[in-house]
Amino acid sequence: MEYEVFVSGIGGQGIQLIAKMLAVAATAENRHVMLNGVYGGEMRGGNSLATVVIGARPLRALPVTASARAAVVLHSKYWEAPRSRLRPDGLIVADTEVAERLPREQTQSLICVPATHIAREIGNEMVAGMVLMSAFNALTGLVSQDQLRGAMLRLVPPYRAQHIAANDKAIASGADAVVPLSRRVDLVGGLETGAT
Repeated sequence: MEYEVFVSGIGGQGIQLIAKMLAVAATAENRHVMLNGVYGGEMRGGNSLATVVIGARPLRALPVTASARAAVVLHSKYWEAPRSRLRPDGLIVADTEVAERLPREQTQSLICVPATHIAREIGNEMVAGMVLMSAFNALTGLVSQDQLRGAMLRLVPPYRAQHIAANDKAIASGADAVVPLSRRVDLVGGLETGAT
């Protein structure tokens, strides 16, 4: 089984970074991974969409993923393109501050996480993406939280080491903000359990 995830938002929110964090963590767990990023030329505010495909066996997915089982959404702008490719029974994990502006199918599950609020409490609004990705991972169990943290540590360049403590708090807080494994994914058995 392959599990596809869209990570959607705008430039400046760390969309590409948190998608890469999930991909690196899955690779560290000996999973097969494909990562694809699409973003506009603007440094801030432009379209930013990443796709992560994770599988227990070699992947069959194309470089451009036709549909996904889940989406992690930090901003409602540019949501229409990934929304149209999210499966009717898909899972959406969204920042509470944007969730009400996200059109979706009646059959899709929406889990709201106060990611921006948590990030403000941590003292750095820029870690909202890490909060949301950690919450998504805690819900699904795609990778271990330790591997997610390890991936963050590998991806933060030395000149940004001052952000590691806030990133750590964000990852811990995101996992604490949801019911762990309530949308558990079993890549080997093709199982997704839980209802929201």
